[in-house]
Amino acid sequence: MPDAADLQIAGLVPLSTVDWPGKLAASIFLQGCPWRCVYCQNHEILDPRTPGSVPWSQVVELLQRRRGLLDGLVFSGGEATRQPGLLSAAQEVKALGFAVGLHTAGIYPGNLARLLAADAVDWVGLDIKALPGPDYRQVVARGGGGEKAWHALELVLNAGVDYEVRLTVYPGYPGGVEGAFRVASSLHDAGVASLALQVARSLGAPEGFISDGDNWGAQVEQLEARIGQLGFASFLRR
Repeated sequence: MPDAADLQIAGLVPLSTVDWPGKLAASIFLQGCPWRCVYCQNHEILDPRTPGSVPWSQVVELLQRRRGLLDGLVFSGGEATRQPGLLSAAQEVKALGFAVGLHTAGIYPGNLARLLAADAVDWVGLDIKALPGPDYRQVVARGGGGEKAWHALELVLNAGVDYEVRLTVYPGYPGGVEGAFRVASSLHDAGVASLALQVARSLGAPEGFISDGDNWGAQVEQLEARIGQLGFASFLRR
C-alpha cells in the first residue's frame, strides 16, 4: 500500500473550527485536482506536478503535540482522494487516536469506496456541484464529472458515515438559482439529510471570477428560503 510519507501536502492549518462543523481540527491541503471549477478558492494548488511543501512527519508531530486539544484531522485539497497515500495516512491518524475528516468532490469514487470500506473516515464533506450532464461540465470545465460525484454520494449515504453535502452557487450558475434549487431537490429526493448552501466568493478565486451581480444577494436569499422548505434534517447557508 502506498505510504503516507508520499503525500504531496501543499498546506497545513494547525487549528480550524470551520473545516469540520462542530469539531476542532487541523487541516491539510493536498496538491492536485483534475477539475477547474470556475470559483475554486484553492486554484493555486491544482497542478499535480507541483511537489508538496509540508512533510507528513510535520503533520504527525503536530497531532502528537495536540492530543487532548484536537478532535481530528481533515484531509482537503485540491482533491485529497487523488493521492494514493491517503488511505495509509488516514489509518495512521486514527491509530494516533484522532478522528478523520475528508473534503472531496467525489472525483474518484473508487478511492472513496476503499476509504469507506476500511472505516478510515469518520466524516465526509462532499461537494455536489450540479446535476449530472452539461451543467456539471460548465462548473468543473471537464466532462464526466457529474456521474462520478453522484455515485460518490451514493457511496457516502450507503456507508452510514457522518457527512455534509455542499452545494456552491455563484452568478452564472447553470440554470441560475432555479437550477440550484433543482439540485437541492434532487439531493433531498436521494436521501440527503445534511446540506450546506455555499455562496462562492472572489477571495482566492481565479482571476476574472465575479462573485456578485445584479440582485444576486436577494436571489440567494430566496433560494435559501425555498431550500429550507424542502425539509432537510440539517440545512445551513455559509
